[in-house]
Amino acid sequence: MAKQLAEPIEERQRALAERFRDWIPRALHEVLDEAAREFPDRPLVLTDAQKFSYREVAAESRRIAAGLLEMNIREGDKVALVMANYPEYVALKYAISRIGAIAVPVNIMLKADELRYVLGQSDSVLLVTMDTFRGIDHLAILDAICPAWEEKAGGNALPLLRQIIVFETGEGSRRTGSPTFSDLSGEADIVMPQVAPDAVCDILFTSGTTGPPKGVQLTHDMLMRCAFGSAYARAFEDGRRIIFALPLFHVFGYVEGMLSVPFVGGAMVPRLRFDAHDTLSAVERHQVNDALLIPAMSLALIEAAQSGDRDLISLHAALASGGKAPPHLWDQLRTFLGITEITTGYGMTETTASTTVTRPQDPVGKLLTTNGRLREVGPAADPALEGILVDYRVVDTATGVTLPPGEIGELQARGLGVTKGYYNKPLETAEAFTSDGWLHTGDLGVIDTEKYITLLGRTKESYRCGGEQVLPSEIEDVLTQLADVEQAIVAPLPDQRMGEVGVAFIIRSPGSKIGEEAVIGHAREKLARFKVPRHVFFVEAGEIPLTASGRPQKFELTKIARKRLETT
Repeated sequence: MAKQLAEPIEERQRALAERFRDWIPRALHEVLDEAAREFPDRPLVLTDAQKFSYREVAAESRRIAAGLLEMNIREGDKVALVMANYPEYVALKYAISRIGAIAVPVNIMLKADELRYVLGQSDSVLLVTMDTFRGIDHLAILDAICPAWEEKAGGNALPLLRQIIVFETGEGSRRTGSPTFSDLSGEADIVMPQVAPDAVCDILFTSGTTGPPKGVQLTHDMLMRCAFGSAYARAFEDGRRIIFALPLFHVFGYVEGMLSVPFVGGAMVPRLRFDAHDTLSAVERHQVNDALLIPAMSLALIEAAQSGDRDLISLHAALASGGKAPPHLWDQLRTFLGITEITTGYGMTETTASTTVTRPQDPVGKLLTTNGRLREVGPAADPALEGILVDYRVVDTATGVTLPPGEIGELQARGLGVTKGYYNKPLETAEAFTSDGWLHTGDLGVIDTEKYITLLGRTKESYRCGGEQVLPSEIEDVLTQLADVEQAIVAPLPDQRMGEVGVAFIIRSPGSKIGEEAVIGHAREKLARFKVPRHVFFVEAGEIPLTASGRPQKFELTKIARKRLETT
């Protein structure tokens, strides 16, 4: 089943470098418009029901932009989006770009308290939200945050939120009293403002390492350089088609899937949810060339493909990232899916997306032992750096001294792809950077002489579940809201499908008999699904291993959890 493109990898990269040899900073919509002029009738968004050409998406984004202007949304205003991977999301994102407003993509799994915080912290003036999606009633969540929102929008709870628009998914009953997405259309020939490429384009929230979520500010030019870098480093051929169920509110799906394809007149094939058999059917139906995957998805696709009843001849590439992968994964992607160009990488929201990536021609050993090489982005490189957008160094966590290749320390980043800071968080922004301007990633790793990075752990306590970053302290705070819980400590546990899952160690209050179901049920009510602990253990205070300063040793708790699960 193995496939190989006629054009070698190096030739594809040379062709991209030649086409964009003089990098011109541009806003998101300007790159779309250039592609629409060059490839007007090619599909940009492919779904099972419809296809949307570059010309159609560009025109629709102009109509939506005009509608936003008619609603008095102006340059610099924050527009929050609670939307899944619908084609309308793509047009709306480009429309927000056209008027110089700032998009605030929101995780669609957030509960009421979490959403209230993001909307307030971001100073959002407009919210576009689904009514219902996959059993979650988003309008009921709004009812809990700001009652009578249909008439008063954010009301007293969110005074800056002056308008709410409902995107009807067709899953729930209709509500009256608030504009719907179909109403968001104006005169497309209205004069649009000039948008500076160095203006902030998105505020994407991440849990960070401590405290509540922080809004990472990304500019148009950062996003465009990184998206082109994806096409260049992974050697996109003309017209590449990429399938993904990764959400567009995260940089992985957003940058690597949506923003990268216009540089080669390609198409995105976004899915509303991940299902392995559905994905393989879509690969066959839409002649997909490339897939964006996290380990859980890769494993499910391998299992589904073993029946051999799908024609996957078009699929030749995959970016498989987002967490710890079992060693056999890479060979099985080749064997059962026929993928010949497998890459993996490392990045974070603060660095716009993946900043390291293995090369498509790299041997499997690089996939097994590294998290990629400093990503070469050709003409989109930072002029101060040699061919790359983000540089890394390894620093001794005790002394702050920069370490030589092969030494373990904290990874720190700098370059045009690194955020300038968090929105409305001056203290956190100051703490995120060293005195000489390097970003603290909080990750421990090494860099070898060939500029490949290998992650070895974290200086921070956060972990990733299914590609989602989770902050244990947030879960601990929620669990200790229960009167029967005296103390809660959450540690990560490696998981083959999800990368890592949470394990909660609970010290009951005196006399309490609270059980696992009550703890998990409370977490489900208050937290997004990926934050809910997979396992709960009830322990005595003396069973918690502590540091000399009295802090729980979470790596020891992980060992304890693994041992307990092995004996059950």
